[in-house]
Amino acid sequence: MNAPAPSPAETLRSALAGLLDGLPPRQAAQAVDRLIANYRGATPTEAPILRDRADVAAYAAYRMPATFEAVRSALAAFADAVPGWVPRDHVDVGGGTGAAAWAACATWDGERPVTVVDWAEPALALGRELAAAHPALKAADWQRTRIGPALSLAGADLVTVSYVLNELTAADRAALVDAAAQAAQAVVVVEPGTPDGYARIIEARDRLVSAGFRIAAPCPHSAACPIVPGTDWCHFSARVSRSSLHRQVKGGSLAYEDEKFGYVAATRLPVVPAPARVVRKPQIRKGQVLLDLCETDPALRRATVTKRHGDLYRAARDTDWGDAWPPAED
Repeated sequence: MNAPAPSPAETLRSALAGLLDGLPPRQAAQAVDRLIANYRGATPTEAPILRDRADVAAYAAYRMPATFEAVRSALAAFADAVPGWVPRDHVDVGGGTGAAAWAACATWDGERPVTVVDWAEPALALGRELAAAHPALKAADWQRTRIGPALSLAGADLVTVSYVLNELTAADRAALVDAAAQAAQAVVVVEPGTPDGYARIIEARDRLVSAGFRIAAPCPHSAACPIVPGTDWCHFSARVSRSSLHRQVKGGSLAYEDEKFGYVAATRLPVVPAPARVVRKPQIRKGQVLLDLCETDPALRRATVTKRHGDLYRAARDTDWGDAWPPAED
């Protein structure tokens, strides 16, 4: 009996193994420290963050598994809202080493034309090298292009923009979102789960809605976000398995970490958004579960699900941060 083919996540982990061989740990740690400051910061840069092979190796070890899981979570929520739809092609803007391309392969089976656009040639080169391990990505097109006002995107079913808006000026962010909206049937934007990341997500969300897109996820509506600016921010969490290589670079001992991220998935297609979305980690107490929900009104509400709710209570105990609520019936 043949063993099942490895999943994209497993294939990616295997492709990343040994990536830092020959790179001094101190050099890798310094590159990681700089990357953390850039990716979590709010200062746009006028040059690619990933400058050379050492930077790219550190990026892939430190960021690629987390980016993959965050984008996969966002794409899974989007896929739930457009059941039966499969993108015919995919353009990933600012894709670097290609984590979002891997995430799309984990969301939808089959091969499709994939184009990864970035302005850092070392990142594209490593992305091309890693993609050789996945049959659906071997023929991907890796294009070096400056991401700015002059960016032109060919028509595509799906455009992803992950962890790149924080590298751009406000004008460049607007131009990128507008270009994606003009080119795509569906646009998914992912940013760090910080207040600044949320602000960039809301900015992109507003531009997409103004361009005629419907919000598929995470919001259960396309109206204005009910969060009062400055009081809170919408973000989610994805569990990331950490390899020994990842633990070495991060200086940690746990077998996992939780990646906090924010996202918006919008489309010109008909959508079936979630009735409500769990926007905080559920609080499980004796005999009850507290769920913080964003609802279609639009409004934020805390729901208390108790044992007397029977099957709904059991479902609430199994519900995760970011899930639709109530769960779809089988």
